Amino acid sequence: MKKIFVLDTNVLLHDPNAIFAFEDNEMIIPAVVLEEIDSKKRNADEIGRNARYVSRLLDGLRDKGHLHSGILLHNGGMLKVELNHRSFVKMQEMFGETTNDNRILAVALNYKLEEDKRKEARPVVLVSKDVLVRIKADVLGLNTQDYLSDRTADPADLYLGCLTVNVHPSLIDEFYSYRYLLVKDLQVGYRLYPHEFVILKDEMGTSKSALLKVNQDGTRLEPLFLSNDPVWGIAARNAQQRMALELLLSDEIPLVTITGKAGTGKTLLALAAGLLKVEDERKYKKLLIARPVVPMGKDIGYLPGEKEEKLRPWMQPIYDNLEFLFDTKKAGDIDKILAGMASIQVEALTYIRGRSIPGQFIIIDEAQNLSRHEVKTIVSRAGEGSKMILMGDPEQIDHPYLDAASNGLTYIVERFKDQNVSGHITLEKGERSKLAQLAADLL
Repeated sequence: MKKIFVLDTNVLLHDPNAIFAFEDNEMIIPAVVLEEIDSKKRNADEIGRNARYVSRLLDGLRDKGHLHSGILLHNGGMLKVELNHRSFVKMQEMFGETTNDNRILAVALNYKLEEDKRKEARPVVLVSKDVLVRIKADVLGLNTQDYLSDRTADPADLYLGCLTVNVHPSLIDEFYSYRYLLVKDLQVGYRLYPHEFVILKDEMGTSKSALLKVNQDGTRLEPLFLSNDPVWGIAARNAQQRMALELLLSDEIPLVTITGKAGTGKTLLALAAGLLKVEDERKYKKLLIARPVVPMGKDIGYLPGEKEEKLRPWMQPIYDNLEFLFDTKKAGDIDKILAGMASIQVEALTYIRGRSIPGQFIIIDEAQNLSRHEVKTIVSRAGEGSKMILMGDPEQIDHPYLDAASNGLTYIVERFKDQNVSGHITLEKGERSKLAQLAADLL
């Protein structure tokens, strides 16, 4: 049976093409949603871009007919801008205040009451990314759901980049003898992706094991090409960190993604690898480090000073790691070092749009706060000879409409996992301190 979906403003501002995601059902856009979209269209951020995109999209659909009467979409669905179901009488009993959220809820409720009178009533579903709106809808007896079409995968099923397989000890001996194994000989029953790591363990319970990596073609398992020597004074403390360095230092993998909880060493390992490649090996012309300007908690507002002074509070986590790598002793030493090293640049992602960045080692920190569109914009900046690293913790998201399965970092991990130009690893063990690991696990 076909359904009626009432769309909240945040759904369209999150994904401007959401109206095409509901197949052959009927989509209702309350008139108040248009007012809210209009109020956002002058924003200079992605919300503003999406508001303008939705406005142009709806304007283009007017060529097919009147929006308030309903327009047939190419996928068989029906889109309607609602003007006639705005009565607030029923809502008054539960929520007296006439807020925009309550006006949207009133439209959904009035549709439901109207459908309940029909012999073959269609289900009415309110779609919103606002948790409290969904709770209020539930109180009103409305069916409600989050917008799930942009979810990459269930968080429990996200690609980890590493697999542990219990095998007969003879297979481990064969690997050490011939220095490779064919993927088909492993017989795991599912696909292994290019540059995926595999830990072989003895199914008999002995300590015999081997660490391998799938080759670029996805056909062979080969040993890691790196030794476990320190990189700019940083040595891998666990198997996953060694895998991360393998990806970071490989010149054959232009895109690397790293996820993990706080304190697992993501930023430190990436910076150490970048300094080695730029300063020691001269493989890249410049080390560019950037992160999105998204506050945790209440924003502190405008900051005084020039661009560098404004960016310093946002970029301080990067400077903390650079101070550790350069072993600075006094406050301000790292600024003097960076001033004398024109090959290292710390930027905010605000300034990356429109650029072409060839021949650089690019590190994007806190990428979990990026949307799918923002990730596409950033990765498409990479010019010839550049290597791009995206890293973050999908469980620590400060963006109001993103979660562990819909943010840009997990999106690119899932979309690129079968491409031979990329590699991914999830770091699991915290190495910052025992306290930091407990905080990441317990809090």
